[in-house]
Amino acid sequence: MLLVDVDGPLNPYAAKPHRHPEGYETHRLLPPRWEAAERRRLTEYGLPVKPLRVWLDARHGPALRALPFDLVWATTWEEDANAFVAPILGLPELPFIAWSSPRAAPADGAFWKTPQIVAWAEGRAFAWIDDEITEADRAWVREHHDGPALLHRVDPRYGLAVDDFTALAAWATGLD
Repeated sequence: MLLVDVDGPLNPYAAKPHRHPEGYETHRLLPPRWEAAERRRLTEYGLPVKPLRVWLDARHGPALRALPFDLVWATTWEEDANAFVAPILGLPELPFIAWSSPRAAPADGAFWKTPQIVAWAEGRAFAWIDDEITEADRAWVREHHDGPALLHRVDPRYGLAVDDFTALAAWATGLD
């Protein structure tokens, strides 16, 4: 399985605002979760809710589908990734990890997603792409996950690049 985060790997949100990476197009999306969060935040100021600026590269859809993985959303977008991101990338509806709330991180510095991903994987082999992955997450997975796992950090200034796809394909091929 390839567990896919949206913001960072697919949406290089940390790129300079006036200069997104080549191949990306700007989309203004208003998923219900974003709208609700913004509405709560902006109500006291009387400001209108603005859609979220998302940069996506349509080439990522075919490139992800070409990898030898079953794709799964591992993003705070949850099912909204199917409604808003998948159509732009030409991806089918994918399963997604539904995160628990509240989101508490383990005491040892791992990202809050890490224990939930390991629980969701149930010992199955997985690769995970995210911009928040650190050595603490890799250590947590080594200690708590019985199957093979690749935690692949993607730089949120650039998003997924050719080298990332090469590394993912090589890891998956090495499992055979």
